[in-house]
Amino acid sequence: MLSKDIRSTFLEFFRGKDHLILPSFSLIPQNDPTLLLIGAGMAPFKPFFTGEKKPPHPRVATCQKCLRTPDIERVGRTSRHATFFEMLGNFSFGDYFKEEAIEWAWELVTTGYKLPEDRLYVSIYRDDDEAFEIWHKKIGLPAGRIYRLGKEDNFWEIGTGPCGPCSEIYYDLGPERGCGRPNCEVGCDCDRYLEVWNLVFTQFNCCEDGSYQPLTQRNIDTGAGLERLALVLQGVNNLFEIDTVRPLLQHFCTATGQEYGKDAQHDISLRILTEHVRGICFLIGDGILPGNEGRGYVLRRLLRRAVRHGKLLGRDEPFLYRAVDLVVDEYGAFYPELQKGREYITKVVRLEEERFHETLEQGMKILAELMSATGRNGVFAGADAFKLYDTYGFPIDLTREILAENGLSLDEAGFQAALEAQRLRARSARSANTYGTADAAYEEIKGLATAFTGYGELQTTTEVLAILQDGRRVAQVKAGEEAEVVLAATPFYGERGGQVGDRGLLASGTVKAEVNATKVTPDGQTVHLVRIGEGVLQTGDMVQAVVEDGRRRAVCRNHTATHLVHKALREVLGEHVQQAGSLVAADRLRFDYSHLHALTADQLQAVEERVNEIIWQNAPVSVALATLEEARAMGATALFEEKYGDKVRVVSVGDYSMELCGGTHVRSAGEIGLFKIVSESGIGAGLRRIEALTGAAAYEWFAARNRLLEEAAARLKSEPLQVPEKIANLQYELKEAQRENQRLQLKLAGMEVDGLLDRVKTTGGVQVLSARVSAGNMETLREMADRLKRKIASGIIVLGAVAEGRVLLVGAATPDLVQAGFHAGKLIGEVARLTGGGGGGRPDMAQAGGKDPDRLDDALKSVHDLVQKQKQ
Repeated sequence: MLSKDIRSTFLEFFRGKDHLILPSFSLIPQNDPTLLLIGAGMAPFKPFFTGEKKPPHPRVATCQKCLRTPDIERVGRTSRHATFFEMLGNFSFGDYFKEEAIEWAWELVTTGYKLPEDRLYVSIYRDDDEAFEIWHKKIGLPAGRIYRLGKEDNFWEIGTGPCGPCSEIYYDLGPERGCGRPNCEVGCDCDRYLEVWNLVFTQFNCCEDGSYQPLTQRNIDTGAGLERLALVLQGVNNLFEIDTVRPLLQHFCTATGQEYGKDAQHDISLRILTEHVRGICFLIGDGILPGNEGRGYVLRRLLRRAVRHGKLLGRDEPFLYRAVDLVVDEYGAFYPELQKGREYITKVVRLEEERFHETLEQGMKILAELMSATGRNGVFAGADAFKLYDTYGFPIDLTREILAENGLSLDEAGFQAALEAQRLRARSARSANTYGTADAAYEEIKGLATAFTGYGELQTTTEVLAILQDGRRVAQVKAGEEAEVVLAATPFYGERGGQVGDRGLLASGTVKAEVNATKVTPDGQTVHLVRIGEGVLQTGDMVQAVVEDGRRRAVCRNHTATHLVHKALREVLGEHVQQAGSLVAADRLRFDYSHLHALTADQLQAVEERVNEIIWQNAPVSVALATLEEARAMGATALFEEKYGDKVRVVSVGDYSMELCGGTHVRSAGEIGLFKIVSESGIGAGLRRIEALTGAAAYEWFAARNRLLEEAAARLKSEPLQVPEKIANLQYELKEAQRENQRLQLKLAGMEVDGLLDRVKTTGGVQVLSARVSAGNMETLREMADRLKRKIASGIIVLGAVAEGRVLLVGAATPDLVQAGFHAGKLIGEVARLTGGGGGGRPDMAQAGGKDPDRLDDALKSVHDLVQKQKQ
């Protein structure tokens, strides 16, 4: 059975059991800072298991792409370990439980996949008599094929919280795959009994005291590794022989000229290439780019490990990217993000390969030298490992792997110390915002809630709930003092999601307080940073909170414009474009996005024109509330790093753009007025930044340039539209004048040359001419030296001049003296150093420059001594 059929059989089976079939979630976890990447089928459903959120259906089934890296060093060294895998799973959120989960799993493996019952075994938790009864009496499995295992094998828990026993289904691969021991059975650490499905029965809550209390909502979480099922159903021995992986292995055999199975070390490299390229493609397909931290580091680690093993197989140029099409062709039908991103994934892989190849050879040479100096079985210095990481892009795991291959260990503490020192330098280099109090100070106002009214109004009457000064609650604050104020309700938008906080005024009959900034605490409370202008503000006061209207409207224009920019970039550049950050301020907007290359002028113009088209169509801006799943089904764009609640705001601009966003926006696109991109630049590997203006700021940008154009036209005595033509004419006239000037300079130089011949002196039998001359550029100086060479049969010439505050030097030697060992390049370099400069060139002709014109005459006087030294 092919892998695609194993996948569809599983999903269709559970569709028939009234399960909602969901597509795979991204490898990037949503709203879960505890996870770097999705490494299990249940990971995206944690909020449903904990009861934090309501699931879209009480029964769900998925085929989830997963990636884990704890065993990355073992990938390739065995044929069992992998970083990327697909996990089939069925889930119940407070619906069916143990009996149905076991019955359906057995039904699927025996009737759906037609696995022979006599080769199937199960394990249960040692105290789970309920599971034993179901397996033995309901399913009819002999007691001798049901194994009770301990807590470390068959009980799932992570600290306190929901937990429960597991039951696993094993397939007997046969005694030939076993260890040969008489007591070999389920639970043995050999390869005979392969776990193909794990059923987790979440029925307890682990308490702080270590006791277990029954859960009111019991859940089911199962996971069946698709690759493991394929191994069994296709009758092959390991991961690298199944139908989805074997073509990749063959591709790399062909690409490297290797035959798999002939050389154990070469086989390791081939397996690493084969296994890693799948995870690489899926990570990039989900919007992750190579980097030095977090998910980007995982990707870079996989890529560079693969590149290094390609080099071990003789590939010294990028070639990994050629396997992307194979991965996409195999998996793209079920994972459409691969099809959409095919070209982009290929570009990212190739670019990272090229970058690493630039430093790999040099880094490997340095590593080899350092390892040689360390000695066999020694400890490699952590500072040296950090240099390889920081300067040559060697992931530390790659260095560890190479060290282990050579019998060395790493000074981990030294590496961490060097890494931390760099982080401290980076942190100290960043200027901190010292206005207000530290996050820890907000402990005193925990529990206070502020209702946000700013979507529909810019002013409201509200109560002062708390006042903070230097992190402490105070009862009042006086004129001239600064404080942080928490209100019962506020129209002020707190800075978050890239949008700056509002400014404005708090006022009552006797108090006026200027709101200079608004921010949101880690617990979601809105805090107003105020300066009291008049009166005394006290806790419990009723005040009028008024947002600065013009500034808010400017921010709204820029925020809606960022949504239009995002959509336009995806239209012009491709679906791979993803938002990587933004700044929505009153005076400008900044949009960071994933893309490999600088935009061309035509692409920038296309983005700008498309945004303005939507603005001028005056497309309506609408806001709807939905669950995250409903919003995704509508086609709304969500940001992976953003945290969303149970209900999300879906902001739509006509039928053009739809994004999840908590920010403030215009009512219709026409309110933006005008959009202008003012810069586009790179901010990191695969990351670009657009800065733009809208509304009055965009108008002023054009007006300022129009004023410059009119001023230029006035100076040129022409109409504004004729300025380019006028400039072109002036440039032509200037070029002609420069040519005439050069011709006259050369003529004067020729006249000066004749006078210089009288200044030739003989030093040690060699004719030497060293003189300061009048020359406005290096070309004139070289021409003078050439003429002098033609006029004297044998000799050395050094000419110096001063032009625009810098020293120009030219040296020349006739052929006979070059043959005798004299070198104009070395000579002119010595002279240049005496003027604070440098240079050199050929033995017969060379040029140089200097910084100190006052030292030119002394330098020229030294020429005779320098010639004498060369003669010696």
